[in-house]
Amino acid sequence: METESEPYVRLATLRQLHQVMADMNTARSLADTLQTVADGVVNGLGYELACVNLVRPDGDLVVAAFAGNPAAEALITGRVGSRESWERRLTMGEHWGDLVFIPHTEGWVLDDDDVPQWYTDGPAPRFDDEWHPSDRLFAPMYTPPSPGGSCGELIGVLSVDRPRNGRRPGAWGREALQMYAFQAAIAISNARLRANMQRALVRLERDQQALRASEESFRQAFEYAPSGMAIAEMGGDQHGRILRTNDALCRLLGRPASAMRRYAFSDLVHPEDIGTLLRTSAEGGRAELRLGRRDGTYVWVSLRNSVVADAADGPRFLLTHVEDIEDRKRRELQLAHRASHDSLTGLPNSAELRSRLSSRLCQRTGNPGALESLDAAYGHPVYDAGGHGFDFRSGGVEVYDGFDHHVHTAAPQSDHDDGTKGLAVLFCDLDGFKSINDRFGHNAGDAVLIEVARRLSRAVRDGDTVARLGGDEFVILADGLGRADAQDLAVRLRNEIIQPIRAEGRAVRVGASFGIGWAHCGMTADEVLKSADERMYVEKRSRPKQHRRAG
Repeated sequence: METESEPYVRLATLRQLHQVMADMNTARSLADTLQTVADGVVNGLGYELACVNLVRPDGDLVVAAFAGNPAAEALITGRVGSRESWERRLTMGEHWGDLVFIPHTEGWVLDDDDVPQWYTDGPAPRFDDEWHPSDRLFAPMYTPPSPGGSCGELIGVLSVDRPRNGRRPGAWGREALQMYAFQAAIAISNARLRANMQRALVRLERDQQALRASEESFRQAFEYAPSGMAIAEMGGDQHGRILRTNDALCRLLGRPASAMRRYAFSDLVHPEDIGTLLRTSAEGGRAELRLGRRDGTYVWVSLRNSVVADAADGPRFLLTHVEDIEDRKRRELQLAHRASHDSLTGLPNSAELRSRLSSRLCQRTGNPGALESLDAAYGHPVYDAGGHGFDFRSGGVEVYDGFDHHVHTAAPQSDHDDGTKGLAVLFCDLDGFKSINDRFGHNAGDAVLIEVARRLSRAVRDGDTVARLGGDEFVILADGLGRADAQDLAVRLRNEIIQPIRAEGRAVRVGASFGIGWAHCGMTADEVLKSADERMYVEKRSRPKQHRRAG
């Protein structure tokens, strides 16, 4: 535009200015927008050179675009001027509204600062408004002000030079440059916003792709895991309800996936393991328990729970890994059985017998002198449990202690049957067994022991214990018997044993001697067994040798 005719602005000039502003607002990227801003100063405002200095995140200004001189563009594009130097420039010189004009008479003080520049020297102006090569004109660009607020944040500075008519801009030229800088700030802000949105969209798409890949990876790992996997709800009324299962878990439990979604793990776990399951679910830990199959059987599994958050403060669920450990549990049970049972007869061994017997007994506690006084007062033994004395004859066999909740075991206190029932311990020793070993060998002896164990186990009640103490000695624990009951049991067992036994192709016979002892609290397992053993020897010696076995 021609400043000498500023009162009259040609329509072509307005059209040209409108076009450069339109171009500025339709650029496709931030870089294109910055270059369009610089080109618009040259093409629409009548300056030979224009530079866009853009504020960086650190506050300094970088030469982001240049127009009008390729040599100067190559020289200074990308160079940086400090924010301090720019603040100094924008506070100097003459202020034409928002514009800052620094005449050549003052600008010499800026020659050594770090702002990139292309100014050259020249002769003194011939008239008052002639443009000097060292004059500087800056148009700060601010973000649009907030409603009712002051000017926005500085986002850059337009530097212009060499008006084509060689004169300093007049009122119209200044107004046009100031208006252009305002519109340029809006265009740059919008371009930045679009660029940020595009970057955000790219990041979002990248994150979504990563999420989809992660979900697909999880789905494949979940679905095709060789061991069982399940996702269950956590918390609320539906805690533990199964939401999703993989094929391995469905095969393990023999249930289709559609049916599994009708259950919670608490519906599938063995009743004895429900406490273990609840602790595991609450702690997000691991446990070994039994889960029910469709056919009604149970399988031992190792169950591991992981608590997973769906999102920040979002719903949580349990990721459950279920591993079949049936074979290992079977081996462990077999090893435990071997450790506690006799390898020949399969009966509980000596250690298991003592463990079962000890679990029924508590030791005498309290002051021995006080116990003796109570014994004397009642005329029969009275045992103190948890600091209390009890009359077992008057109070019955089982007395519940208020401190340790132990069920106390007592015994009949007289040689005749007084109606008291207790834990009878029958000590059995085979008569004539050594001669079978000597005459027919240990294989025959083993066959006899196996058959005796079978007959004893068959003759007792469910819940009674038949154990092999060692050699040809057996022990029977029978609870809830009176003296007459225990004696009848001993006779019945003896009659079972004396029947002929097939061993190594021949029929052999053995007899049996029984000693009946009684277990009660205050005794040790060894004391109980010793008492029954002594009674057995008394019984054996009281019978003539020829009557100790059937033949």
